[in-house]
Amino acid sequence: MDELSRTDRSTLRRLPQRGVYDLATVHSILDEGLICHVGFVVDGQPYVIPTIHVRVGEELFFHGSPASRMLRALEQGVEVCVTVTVVDGLVLARSAFHHSMNYRSVVVFGTALPVASTEEKLRVLRALSDHLIKGRWQEVRSPAPHELKGTLVLALPINEASAKVRTGPPIDDEDDYGLPVWAGVLPLKMAAAEPVADPRLSEDVAPPAYLTGYAGPGPAD
Repeated sequence: MDELSRTDRSTLRRLPQRGVYDLATVHSILDEGLICHVGFVVDGQPYVIPTIHVRVGEELFFHGSPASRMLRALEQGVEVCVTVTVVDGLVLARSAFHHSMNYRSVVVFGTALPVASTEEKLRVLRALSDHLIKGRWQEVRSPAPHELKGTLVLALPINEASAKVRTGPPIDDEDDYGLPVWAGVLPLKMAAAEPVADPRLSEDVAPPAYLTGYAGPGPAD
């Protein structure tokens, strides 16, 4: 399946020309994003919780403590809406009204299900580590049994989703193009600074190459 089937929830209503439904675009945005926001309703109360995520194949995973309100609710089969956004630039127009951003975003709808087996949990947690900073998992201590027991992992199939993308320069009113005001795009990107060592780190342990050459999150598979 190269393109997602459009549903009433996933079809863009406002600025539909920015809607993208092919899986390659959806996957690339999920893979580049560092943080997702999980929206859900419990007992009539809406919640939106930020957390980290990873895509593995056609599933989106996120994890946390079994005591978390979000995860306890989702474990019972509550419907969710998960969003991921990557900002590429500030769009400066000649009028205040037409300022915008260049961005890529994804919305995924569905019901998240808990990952039951220890082997699957480990697979997902390793993928999450690889998504954030590839190469780290191989160097650190693996999760202990009690740590795995204290971690709830949820899987959300990427069946109902869409992307929304804005690119390009500002779109001003025709009468404003002659105004003597700078207009254009200020590109933005995430950049890593120099690693800061733990004060208790031995002085003979140098930062690994995956830190000094860090270029951001990426696909785990």
